[in-house]
Amino acid sequence: QVQLVESGGGLVQPGGSLRLSCAASGSVVGLNVMGWYRQAPGKQRELVASTGRGGLTNYADSVKGRFTISRDNAKNTVYLQMTSLKPEDTAVYYCYVRKVVDSQLYTDWGQGTQVTVSS
Repeated sequence: QVQLVESGGGLVQPGGSLRLSCAASGSVVGLNVMGWYRQAPGKQRELVASTGRGGLTNYADSVKGRFTISRDNAKNTVYLQMTSLKPEDTAVYYCYVRKVVDSQLYTDWGQGTQVTVSS
């Protein structure tokens, strides 16, 4: 199992920036995809961004051009740089990792960090 510790959430004004971090520990050998989901009140959890071990990235249309995901494989850490934040970005952001062990896909989740965009 992989333990994930997120940091960097908080309150920011519209147009502001935040950087989320998620550090993985435990069974980190073979980590493949790392990324972020978010869940706003009353809404389903949605994928924000993900990155593969080789650096390929994927973004939700709603954050393209504003958010940047990156990872440091040596530190087993994934980052989400968020700029030009909007009130609709308000949500709990969850870090996740995926790995394949003996042909089985495993997903582990962080505890979530609140991001609030408000004036």
